[in-house]
Amino acid sequence: MNEVATTLTLLSRQIGREDRRLAILGEGNTSAALGDGTFFVKASGCSLSDLDESGVSRVKMAPILSALDDETLDDAGVRSVLENSRADQSPKLPSVETFMHAVCLTEGGAQWVGHCHAESVMSVLCSEHGAKPFLGHIFPDAIVVCGRHVAAVPYIDPGLELAREVRRVLREFRAAHGVAPKVILLENHGPVALGASDKEVLNILLMLDKWARVLAGTLAVGTPKFLPSAVSERIDQRPDEHYRRAQIVKGPA
Repeated sequence: MNEVATTLTLLSRQIGREDRRLAILGEGNTSAALGDGTFFVKASGCSLSDLDESGVSRVKMAPILSALDDETLDDAGVRSVLENSRADQSPKLPSVETFMHAVCLTEGGAQWVGHCHAESVMSVLCSEHGAKPFLGHIFPDAIVVCGRHVAAVPYIDPGLELAREVRRVLREFRAAHGVAPKVILLENHGPVALGASDKEVLNILLMLDKWARVLAGTLAVGTPKFLPSAVSERIDQRPDEHYRRAQIVKGPA
């Protein structure tokens, strides 16, 4: 099996660990770019917790990206695109979130992507607050691991329409901040982590889990005490934090 695909299954199992409460059953999906016009993505209906090579599909990027601009596609057309995008003779259909992963691997500049339905994060995203509490920071390590700013997307049914909205949001984010986000928060749905490595994706999701749990605690006892914007900017730009960020990213998941 391809080394990248093997690493993707290991990352998936880390995200799908029952004790982490990031995903259960068939929830969530992962992907990794191959640099040759194809990428690996979790197949539809497979569980992250026990993913193996039979649950990973290699997909051609071009037809997936072309579908984003085809306004004539209905549900049957979307399924046909997914079936025909397979670069290998895999019997399993790529995840319906393949379109979003393609966007994250191109517009988002990621090499690895992890999407889950983390219980802690969803407890905030499914509340009346939505993604708003994550738009400010409450402790430094979230800035170091998850980035100075996060992107937020209102609820849209998973699939092609969601991918189109994620693309729009990513383009606006890059125009505003000059870089792609490390985190996309899908309201009433869950987080997406964009990383340069499998390790970074897992780090982001674990830190998001802590961030969400701390946020929920502060919301339960009052109002979060957000760091001043200047302080958050300083943490994001400090040379020692840049070094620490680089060290955290290194190594296998």
